Formats: sequence, C-alpha cells, structure tokens
Amino acid sequence: MNIENTKAQMRKGILEFCILSILKERDYYTSEILDELKKVKLLVVEGTVYPLLTRLKNDDVLTYRWEESTSGPPRKYYKLTEKGEEFLQELAITWNELAYAVEAITTNTISHE
Repeated sequence: MNIENTKAQMRKGILEFCILSILKERDYYTSEILDELKKVKLLVVEGTVYPLLTRLKNDDVLTYRWEESTSGPPRKYYKLTEKGEEFLQELAITWNELAYAVEAITTNTISHE
C-alpha cells in the first residue's frame, strides 16, 4: 500500500474547498493562492491549481480580472462570484458534517443510543 498516494488523494479532495476559502477574504492571483496553501503545508503544484481554477471559472464559481504588475507581466486575480459564495457555504456545511463524523469514528466517540 502506498501511503503517499492515499495522503495525496485526501489533500486533492479538499483542495477546492481550501482555495475557495482563501478567496472569500479577498482577490488573489495564483502564486498567492499557492503561497497560502504552502503556509499550511497543503503542498500542491501549479499544474494542479491552474486546471482547478479554470474549471471553477467555467462553472461560474469564480471570475477574474487582469491587473498590471510592477514586477512582471499582468496578473490574473481570482474572485468568488455570488454563486461561488453560495457554493462555498454548502461546502463548509458538508465539511463540518464530515469532520464531525470522522472525528467521532476515529476517536471512538460515536453515540450508541
């Protein structure tokens, strides 16, 4: 059994939720999103994030704007849409339910009523 593969799959499953949660605070460009993920040791590569951002944009969950940069080419800043904010709220509810269930199972605190 490959533990690294299992850990990668667990991270991949929550990546969308984490990215949307980052974007609820303000607009970010991709490098900033990657930096935020790295700060909490949720290490991902650009090749994983770019397709996810594109899919979320195509699903009208995100929008973006171009902004000139003083240190290089223009930057694409991503922002949650209204649909994205609603989607994030639903994901947060699901995450809380899932986290509670996993905690109950892994700590054996399930109510046996």
